[in-house]
Amino acid sequence: MPAPPAYAPAVSARPDPVAAVPWGVRVAAEAAWRLLVLGGTVWVLMRVISSVQLVVLSFTVAILITALLEPTVTRLRRRGVPRGLATALTFIAGFVVMGLVVWFVVWQVMENVDEVSGEVQAGIDDLRRWLLHSPFHVTEKQINHVAKSLREAVGANTEQITSAGLEGVTVVVEVLTGILLTMFSTLFLLYDGPKIWNWTLKLVPAQAREGVAGAGPRAWSTLTAYVRGTVIVALIDAIFIGVGLFFLDVPMAVPLAVFIFLFAFIPLVGAVVSGALAVVVALVTQGVFTGAMVLIVVLAVQQIEGHVLQPFILGRAVRVHPLAVVLSVAAGSLIGGIGGAVVAVPLVAVANTVVVYLRSYSQENALRAVPGPHGATASGTAPTAPTGLPPGEGGAR
Repeated sequence: MPAPPAYAPAVSARPDPVAAVPWGVRVAAEAAWRLLVLGGTVWVLMRVISSVQLVVLSFTVAILITALLEPTVTRLRRRGVPRGLATALTFIAGFVVMGLVVWFVVWQVMENVDEVSGEVQAGIDDLRRWLLHSPFHVTEKQINHVAKSLREAVGANTEQITSAGLEGVTVVVEVLTGILLTMFSTLFLLYDGPKIWNWTLKLVPAQAREGVAGAGPRAWSTLTAYVRGTVIVALIDAIFIGVGLFFLDVPMAVPLAVFIFLFAFIPLVGAVVSGALAVVVALVTQGVFTGAMVLIVVLAVQQIEGHVLQPFILGRAVRVHPLAVVLSVAAGSLIGGIGGAVVAVPLVAVANTVVVYLRSYSQENALRAVPGPHGATASGTAPTAPTGLPPGEGGAR
C-alpha cells in the first residue's frame, strides 16, 4: 500500500473509550448496575414470598417456637430421655399450654361480654350527657345527626360487611392451615433440627460453607436469646399490668393481661396497642379516674421494661437500634400483616449477628493469607470453623 502524500493531515489515534470515561462515572456505573441486579433479586424474592406467604410465615413462626422449646428437649436428653420421647413430650406440652391460653382468653371474653357491653352502653350514655353539658356547646341535635350518619354508613356498606364475613371464613381456613403447618414444622425441627441444618449446608457453595457453618450456631443463639427474653419480658408486663387492672376493678382484667402478653411479641407497636386497649376499657367502663390510673400503670411498667428489663434480660447479643426496629416492624406488617410484624425484629437481629460474624470471619481469613516472616501463612496453624453440628447438639441450627 503506498504511503499517504506529504500534504495529508495527520490523524491522531482515538483514545480507548473506557479510558475516556471519567473514573467517578465508571465507579457510579459499576455500583449502579450491581444495585439494579440486587434490587431485582429482592423484588423477585418478595414476589415469591408473597405468593407463598402462608408457608413462609408458618415456617418462620415454627422456628421461633422451636427456639423456645428446644432447650427443654436438650435438658430431657441430658437426663437420659430418648430424643423421640423428649421431642414428643416437649411438643405436646408446649402446644397444650398455648392452646389453653387461647381457650382461656376466649372463655373469659365470652363470660364477660354481656357485662362489658352493658358498661360500655352506660359509658356511652355518660359521654353523651357530658358532651351536652361540656364547654364545647354540643347540642343533642348534633349528637343525633352523628348517630344517624353512623347508622347510614353501616347500612350503605352492608354488602361490604357481608363480603368481609365471607372473607372471614377464608381467613379462618388459612389460619387453621397455618397452625397445622406450624405444628408439623416445629415437630420436625425439634426432632431433626441438626440433620436439617447439615443438609442445608450442602446447598451452600463450598467456598462459603465454612463461614455459613460458623454463622449458623451464632444466629441460633441470638434467636434463642431473643425468644426467651421476649417471653420473660412479656410475662412480667402482663403480670404487673394485670395486677393493676385487677385492683382497679377493671372488667376482664385477666384476658386483658393475656392480650398484653401476646401483643408484647410485636415490638413497640404491640405495647402501645395493648396498653391503649386496657386504658379504653377502663375509661369506658369505670370512668375517667380509673382510666387515668390504668394509663399511669401502663406507662410505668413500659418504662421499666424499656430501661431495665430489656437491657438486662435481652442483653447486648440481640440489641437492635430503635430505628431498625420501627422500620423492620413496618416492613414486616406491609409484607405479612401481624405475622410479619412479629417475625421482623428477630429476623433483623439474626441477620445482624450473621453479618457481623461473616465480616470478622473474612477479616480473619485475610490475616491468615498474609505471609509470615519466613514466607509461611497463618492459615496452616489457625483453627477453622466447623462445617456442621453434631447430631445431638440442639435443635434447628
